[in-house]
Amino acid sequence: MALRDLTGAVDFTVLNGMTGGDDAINEEVLGLFVNQAGLWSVMLDPKVEGWRDGVHTIRGAAAGIGARDLAMICAEAEAVHQKLAAPAVERVRDALEAALADVAAYRHEIMLRSLKT
Repeated sequence: MALRDLTGAVDFTVLNGMTGGDDAINEEVLGLFVNQAGLWSVMLDPKVEGWRDGVHTIRGAAAGIGARDLAMICAEAEAVHQKLAAPAVERVRDALEAALADVAAYRHEIMLRSLKT
């Protein structure tokens, strides 16, 4: 996995703007995002009470790292009627998967840079 694998699901200039481009801080923030996604993604089931809480938390975390599409899809899912929750949550899962793939590629690049120093 390398930067060439980035899909654009995450705009890392947002993250770099907040961290000053510091790789150690970027790695910490991205690690937190991955952990938080893992914790809250189990709630991405419209049959689970509180699924909107999971979507809301992922939305905030996504916005913080530059995953604008994921944040937007989460916002849309939060607003849907319960009867339309299943397809909305599926879109959240798909967008989260894309964002996590970009995060993995970016973290890999950070790790490679750390080996060169």
